Amino acid sequence: MTQHDVVSTRPLARSLRLVRANLGAYLVLNALMYGAVLAGMVAGLLFPELTAARASGLDDDGTTDLVVSLMSNVPLFALTIFAVNVFTVAIAAILLPSLVVPFAGVAIGVYHAATFGVTLAPVDDTIAVLLIPHSLTILIEVQAYVLVMLGAYLLGRAWLRPASVGADTRRQGYLAGLRQVGLLSLPALALFVVGAVYEALSLRYILPLLVGV
Repeated sequence: MTQHDVVSTRPLARSLRLVRANLGAYLVLNALMYGAVLAGMVAGLLFPELTAARASGLDDDGTTDLVVSLMSNVPLFALTIFAVNVFTVAIAAILLPSLVVPFAGVAIGVYHAATFGVTLAPVDDTIAVLLIPHSLTILIEVQAYVLVMLGAYLLGRAWLRPASVGADTRRQGYLAGLRQVGLLSLPALALFVVGAVYEALSLRYILPLLVGV
């Protein structure tokens, strides 16, 4: 390994060390997020009208038409998925609220996961088939959200308890928490890229094979 390789891997190594140092919180967030997705799916199965309402909402706001129009252009489709995941959910819904209200992004992230589960509840054969390739997308993208939410949690903890990061004041704790958010954002972004590319490819090429289109 060259010196350049060592330097380039340091941020990722620091990110992984931060996860290991907060393994308990990381595992709890995993349980919350994947549990919320499963709970949403169960709710959708028990109350199909919830899934129907979500589908109708996506139709009404143009999301469905946008997805259909982009599927033929895989790079643009993947870029759009990445942008939505990062800017609409990770930044706007999880990180920004956490900058103002400690831990707010954690609650919002769990809510989004439950809503996601309702949307993907296998209430018919088409959605059931979609879940075959889309299960990997769920694993990857939810894991990215978990890392973002871990950053939101650590920010809130450092803000309220500066001593947890060796800081003397809440301002210092807040800044230290922001640095932790930055560290965890690196692997999260990598997962968002992988998830977006796989989701675009799977919906464009794998799903049509499964449904016989």
